[in-house]
Amino acid sequence: MTTPRMSERRTSMISAFLVALGPVSMALYTPAMPELVDAFSSTESMIKLTLSVYFAGFALSQLVSGTLSDAFGRRPATLAFMMIYLAGSLMAAFAPSVDILLAGRLVQGIGASVGMTVSRALVRDQFTGLQSARIMNGVGMMLALGPAIAPTLGGLALGLFGWRSIFFLMVGFALVACFVVIVFMAETTVPDPEKRRIAPILQGYAALASSGHFVSATLVMAGAVGALYGQATILPFVLIDEVGLTPTRFGIGMLMQSGFFFLGTVCFRLALRWVTPARLVPPGLAFIGAGSILIAAASNLVTPGFLSVMGPVGLYAFGIAFVMPYMMTAAMEPFPRIAGSASALMGFVQMGSGFLAGTIAAAIGAPLVAFGIVVPAMGLLAILSYLWFRAASPPAARLAIQPGQ
Repeated sequence: MTTPRMSERRTSMISAFLVALGPVSMALYTPAMPELVDAFSSTESMIKLTLSVYFAGFALSQLVSGTLSDAFGRRPATLAFMMIYLAGSLMAAFAPSVDILLAGRLVQGIGASVGMTVSRALVRDQFTGLQSARIMNGVGMMLALGPAIAPTLGGLALGLFGWRSIFFLMVGFALVACFVVIVFMAETTVPDPEKRRIAPILQGYAALASSGHFVSATLVMAGAVGALYGQATILPFVLIDEVGLTPTRFGIGMLMQSGFFFLGTVCFRLALRWVTPARLVPPGLAFIGAGSILIAAASNLVTPGFLSVMGPVGLYAFGIAFVMPYMMTAAMEPFPRIAGSASALMGFVQMGSGFLAGTIAAAIGAPLVAFGIVVPAMGLLAILSYLWFRAASPPAARLAIQPGQ
């Protein structure tokens, strides 16, 4: 491994900021979704579609942005996609109709996709082992905190300045991202012109898709993190329409999810003094399983209330903090030469699972029923995929990271 171009702290901060853009842009405006129905004289299904097209653009474009970062370099690819994200944010902010809003959200999703892929590739380019796990812990925090904190910020902006202010916040995020890339982000890979051709790209994805180690680790992440994305399409309607929260109170209430996750990340870092990251995955999955069971039970056996909904969600989020750092590192560890593509495919599967969860929830129709079915199913996917990962990865292929190393 070559000497890192950036320090561990600098890499962690830049990666965490970039990875946060996608979840924040997805969830920031969720408190405004009921209001947007009236603002555009539209329907609830059409407004939900604005989230779906963002999911689609974000998930599919990761397959392109990750590969382009391998071919042209991390900095040029990131800057180009951030400009696309800026254009989409401006379209949404000035949208005169729901059709323009849909187009703006699609363009936003395309641009924001680079944050997810490049953030993990930056880490893999420079670090392995315990250093990588520590950075991934910070990156994972933003990956999960984004959907939790964003509704709080969005709810406050909505209450103070109206729904357009939410998209102007995204414009500001885009400008800050461009500044960070230009001033602080170093190039961490050697651009490979060979990867600009379709054949090497397809060969790289074929190698990833044929690896049981990579696929199983990625599906663990899909079940864990994908549940957060799926919940983003369900919880606004459960907590606002079923429980009766105002949009602002909904945004503040989502801090319970982020608080549990933050507590999990702190516990994870403390536990690294005594145990390896790999040994923290089973306890994390146990919390995810417990949260899934309680979500299924609460959705069917009790009258919905804030604590009956958000308590199990918080437990699920606490478990994710233990699962994410090791599984992200483990999935990408064997593929240093195609780190961008590996990160892209991992992100695509994660977002794709969230998009699928949201689509299934919309098809079910009743938000509370969908909540009690979709989220527990995602938890089950994470647990079963981890059992596959253990079977598919021989001991020599698992990360040999010593605690405190």
